Amino acid sequence: MNFLRAFRRLLLGAKLDPLNPHTRQHIVLVAFLAWIGLGADGLSSACYGPEEAFLALGVHTHLGLYLALATALTVFVIALAYNQVIELFPSGGGGYKAATRLIGPFAGLVSGSALIVDYVLTITISVASAADAVFSLLPADWQAYKFISELALVGLLILLNLRGMKESIQILLPIFLGFFFSHAVLIGYGIAAKSELLDTLMPETLRQTDELFKESGWLFTVSLFLKAYSLGGGTYTGIEAVSNNINMLAEPRVRTGHLTMFYMATSLAFTAGGIILLYLLWQAAPVEGQTLNAVTFKQIIESLGFGSPDLNAVILALTLGLEGGLLLVAANTGFLGGPAVMANMAADRWVPRQFRQLSSRMVTQNGVLMMGGAALLILLWSHGAVSLLVVLYSINVFLTFSLSLYGLCKHWWEQRRFVRGWWHRLALSGLGLLVTGFILVVTIAEKFSEGGWITLLITSTVVAVCIAVRRHYEDVQSAMERVDDSYSLPLTWDDDAASQPPDPTRETAILFVGGNRGAGMHMLQWVLRQFPGRFHNFVFVAVGEVDKQAFDSARAIKSLQARIDNSLRYFCSYCVHQGYAATSYQAYGADPLEELTQLTQNVLKDFPRSICFASKLFFAKESLWRRLLHNQMPLAMQRRMELAGQEMLIVPVHVPDVLPQSRMPIK
Repeated sequence: MNFLRAFRRLLLGAKLDPLNPHTRQHIVLVAFLAWIGLGADGLSSACYGPEEAFLALGVHTHLGLYLALATALTVFVIALAYNQVIELFPSGGGGYKAATRLIGPFAGLVSGSALIVDYVLTITISVASAADAVFSLLPADWQAYKFISELALVGLLILLNLRGMKESIQILLPIFLGFFFSHAVLIGYGIAAKSELLDTLMPETLRQTDELFKESGWLFTVSLFLKAYSLGGGTYTGIEAVSNNINMLAEPRVRTGHLTMFYMATSLAFTAGGIILLYLLWQAAPVEGQTLNAVTFKQIIESLGFGSPDLNAVILALTLGLEGGLLLVAANTGFLGGPAVMANMAADRWVPRQFRQLSSRMVTQNGVLMMGGAALLILLWSHGAVSLLVVLYSINVFLTFSLSLYGLCKHWWEQRRFVRGWWHRLALSGLGLLVTGFILVVTIAEKFSEGGWITLLITSTVVAVCIAVRRHYEDVQSAMERVDDSYSLPLTWDDDAASQPPDPTRETAILFVGGNRGAGMHMLQWVLRQFPGRFHNFVFVAVGEVDKQAFDSARAIKSLQARIDNSLRYFCSYCVHQGYAATSYQAYGADPLEELTQLTQNVLKDFPRSICFASKLFFAKESLWRRLLHNQMPLAMQRRMELAGQEMLIVPVHVPDVLPQSRMPIK
């Protein structure tokens, strides 16, 4: 057992204390690291988004100048609009929380479900694209190992993220910086080398546009440009990541979020817009088996004048290798954003509460494992075919964009009488909604028959599952309220009455209690009935679980501590009133089972003649579905206690099924 713990610590890192204020300082991200960790998804889209948009222009490549300007402008429009989401929701949640709070719970559900699917696809397509880029530089007979490498890369990213967000970012940092600075140099040189064309570029573009107007009409010209602009929508994916994870940024969060968004928008606008401009200036044309980026950068590198073909090939290979590496960093964004969205949805009971839980490294490990597992399944299904995955990608993120921006428009219109300067915020949100809504409609229309319907089907399935989860939790909450009404007792006596100190030499009942007073009182009454006169001491033990929401706020932790204190005082006061000696123990941590195990060991040292009791919900109709949605900690604790030679009994709390007619609308 000690060997396994040591190996786990070596693999995942040392345990962190959630109540230690230095813990949060250790894991939060400054703007620079946040730009790398959360901006890689957006920046990596410059590897394929601009190419897809430029190729859609066909022979009318002169429209690429408008496309470059529109791409850069759109990045800033969306980024500035999402700055408003950061300001309104500094605790995180991004598009999910914006849609939930500003429109309604079902809009939030659709937005959150779309984000979950999008982040899974981010991992999948980024890993597959990275493998394609790297293996294109290797001998052909190495292709047989490409798919296995993709699966291994997902496994590696899972492990890195189980160690913590900052750790994974720091390991991938050199790749990100290498990509950005190498591409910044190539873009800057590529534009400067064709400086003689810049003076005539705009007049020539206007002349060719006027000719196209006369030959094909303005409707054809505008439609062609808008289609190309929309098909390059993948360029803007990832911009929402900062607002989703604002809670993990260094204080002051909003300022750090704005600075991160500025870094992200500037780098993406420069890279994506600059690459499209390079296509135009260097007259890039498709070459079989090569990307437009590879074709363009090859020309630029050869024009540098190194004179050595081998050196040129090495520089090109390094550049494309860094593109592949950045895609791997972008895949990591899915492991940061996806679990964050699931944690927020778990707080609203759309997904199982286990996705709010933190590991000893303050990581939502269940979310990390879920995202990694789903990505592995899609990789196995698609066999890493990027052409198929590209079709599935980007629809969902624009669904979230549109819902969030519509929510902002609705919010600022409703606040027009109370907020000064509301109109320019409304105008910015409205412009963003117009852009993202248009891209969403065109993307669905263009990609629906090519496989886009699969994305919509998957998202709809996620929505349906979430509704079923929410319904079940509402049913259980209603039933538990009846349990509380039936078993909990109002304290009409002095809850601070003096108690005789417990005698460690006498028989003791150790009761594990939680937040439900009715279930705890039912367990206490059961013990008193089943063991009349046996126990002279009653020790109440409670563990406060520091989950994602609690850890993100000092106020939430204090509220958790207050609830635990009140609950323990309630049970101790009842026992004192009945003439029993009573005391309590409490602990807090991310892993409640581990904390409860350690706390119980301490209690048993103080009271060696003890029997432990815990309550567990039992439904009239048990099922795997219900077992998955509820905490099985009493059974796990009983197993640990029995292995240690300590007796523990589980007291059943029967939960009656709630009839469908009694369900209230979801609020």
